[in-house]
Amino acid sequence: MKPQFKRTCDMLSTALDMEKKGKAFYQRAGKKCKDPKCRDVFKMLADLEVEHIERIRKIYESLESGEGWCDWDEEGTHPDLGQVFRELTFRHGADITADSTDLEALDTGLGLEKESISFYQEAAKKATDKEEKEFLKAMVGEEKMHHQSLADMRLYLENPAAWFAEQEKPHLDGA
Repeated sequence: MKPQFKRTCDMLSTALDMEKKGKAFYQRAGKKCKDPKCRDVFKMLADLEVEHIERIRKIYESLESGEGWCDWDEEGTHPDLGQVFRELTFRHGADITADSTDLEALDTGLGLEKESISFYQEAAKKATDKEEKEFLKAMVGEEKMHHQSLADMRLYLENPAAWFAEQEKPHLDGA
């Protein structure tokens, strides 16, 4: 391995561990959730963590073998989570159950995503390679989307009227 990639490989190793923990959490949470929409969100996030794991492994193996940065950009494969969530909730409409364990799981997921965002942002500050900076910027963006989908799910369960009002963007006539 080239010396300049040692720090990057260490960072990727930590990122891999984080993504594996996230996947395991989302799989467990999805099995325990009472609300079917919440289960779907956790399953979707677990699947996206698998994509992150595969992407990180691919980069790590390429760097470790001395090949340098490989083509990791999978633009277009990450779904628009906001749109997926809106479709899911509008389809299920008023069938809403706010279970405290579901809300606790969402809070834990929000915390995990915040940690991931912070980790990738800090790593980006230390990045010296253009490809590494681009990768980390993409990861921050994807983790922010994960966080937003969990926040949307939490608002939907806790205050469905507020969620629908926010999504439907009502306007006041004459205002």
